[in-house]
Amino acid sequence: MKFQQEIQTQNQIQNQNDRIILVISDLHLGAGNLINGQKNHLEDFYFDRELLQFLEYYSSAEYENSNIELVINGDFLDFLATPFVKFFDDEFWSERASIEKLKLILNAHPLVIKELVTFISKPNKKVTYIIGNHDAEMIFNQVRELFLEQFPTQSREKIHFVIFDTHYSPVKEILIKHGHQYEPAHYNNPKKSLIKTTSNENFFLPPWGTYYVTKIINKFKAERAFINSIRPVRTFIIHGLLFDTLFTIRFIFANIYYFFMVIFLNYFRKKRNLSLREVIRHSWNEIQLFQDYEEITRDEFSKNPNLKVLIVGHTHIPGYRTYINGNTFINTGSWTKMFNMDFTKRQDGRKLTYALISIREGPWPQCSIAPELLVWEGHRNLPYSNFY
Repeated sequence: MKFQQEIQTQNQIQNQNDRIILVISDLHLGAGNLINGQKNHLEDFYFDRELLQFLEYYSSAEYENSNIELVINGDFLDFLATPFVKFFDDEFWSERASIEKLKLILNAHPLVIKELVTFISKPNKKVTYIIGNHDAEMIFNQVRELFLEQFPTQSREKIHFVIFDTHYSPVKEILIKHGHQYEPAHYNNPKKSLIKTTSNENFFLPPWGTYYVTKIINKFKAERAFINSIRPVRTFIIHGLLFDTLFTIRFIFANIYYFFMVIFLNYFRKKRNLSLREVIRHSWNEIQLFQDYEEITRDEFSKNPNLKVLIVGHTHIPGYRTYINGNTFINTGSWTKMFNMDFTKRQDGRKLTYALISIREGPWPQCSIAPELLVWEGHRNLPYSNFY
């Protein structure tokens, strides 16, 4: 009996010394399934119940003594999918407008926020929020304050925002970044993205990729809700030309017109010393979206010899790769419904993927870092689910 008690005490001590880092990204909580009684085609998050179960599980008695850090790696909230506020044109990017957008999102997903409150209120639990390109408006102080107001005062200090850095390292061997920083279309320098008008009002200066989402993608999603959920894009275009010809042609021409007006002419005006070939090359580099991040991010390991685990999101395509030297690359995918038209890969669009890194701290060889890419299955009380 005494021996069993000693083992139980030893396990509790180990659990207290261990750290677990959970990483989720690209949930895209929007304004809800219905807006003013009508279907909202811009809502991409339909897994409130599963997220509740996920948070409940990792704050349950089984993990009571575990030090758990939940890292929200960008695009948790989708400010770009909430054009239902009474702000138009440039006013849409004001701090006042962003506050109204956040209110819509919070009202649409109250149970998610409630379970986050429960999670953060437990001992040894904390949240780190890294902003992405769809929730970049969290850069506003009043927007963050409104978000924090949903939590008890004593719990707010356990929520950390990563605003002005492009990455986050919970330990020196782990690097976490959303991934939009690798794309010129979506990258913006947070330190230069806020301006104040003569009337002392704060505004956000979005990159051109953000305008592309609100002006092109949102418009066509009203007709085909899956427009931003299909990969690879090239295969989708070929398939669309064959089976949805008129819509696809309209979509192609809208993209060509937008890229020509925004990218090509912008370079042509600002870089008059460049040749036409150089302008075309720069413009082409600007529109390289959703590339293979596994290839792009290999430079991170070469630049940082201490780095062992690199975690990104943004592309919505989950991936896990361990290299021969033991380094690990993880893309946490998305909690939105995705459709992969590459038949060599999984076709299931309901993979709720997340990273789990177990850290055993202490002197060598007791210390260890074990990264995993997991799929949250959860359970449902209903024998049916929404078609889309």
